[in-house]
Amino acid sequence: MRVGLTGGIASGKSTVAAMLVDLGAVLIDGDALAREVVARGTPGLAQVVAEFGEELLSPEGDLDRPALGRIVFADEAARHRLEAITHPLIFERYAALEAAAPAGALVVHDIPLLAESGRADTFDAVVVVDVPVEVQVERMVRDRGWTREEAESRIAAQASREDRLAIATHVIDNTGSLADLEARVREVHAELTR
Repeated sequence: MRVGLTGGIASGKSTVAAMLVDLGAVLIDGDALAREVVARGTPGLAQVVAEFGEELLSPEGDLDRPALGRIVFADEAARHRLEAITHPLIFERYAALEAAAPAGALVVHDIPLLAESGRADTFDAVVVVDVPVEVQVERMVRDRGWTREEAESRIAAQASREDRLAIATHVIDNTGSLADLEARVREVHAELTR
């Protein structure tokens, strides 16, 4: 079964992904693939540099992700230009990793921007990790050291909470305790593996 897993920034999606792996799912991590396709020496990095400039390279030749983030999260057109480069490369890697998964496996695609991609209907199920926007902001300020403005800018750059919930076949609320989250993840896993 192919499952799309998504949630807004600081919703706890990575925690849910790890719990699903502990329950036996095969995880394909969109964030990891997004880093991989623009790693040093890749065609993806060359395309990003050609589009946004050499100043985004560190002295070692790596992408300065925070600098790129400041550009694309402040300018929607710039973000779309970046996505036009990276999304096809990421989805190509998704397909290759999925093809390598064992037959009959629960394959969970951790895709932060699933609602934005318009690809939710390509999955057998979509799991959305959900928290209110204020909880997202609070977590980013507390856990990541971001300013409220930085947090709100990142949230504004993603699909709305309502848009994510609209594509969900399963919702995991992550406003309670870790034990509450684990219990809900087990419920959803059981439903997906019936």
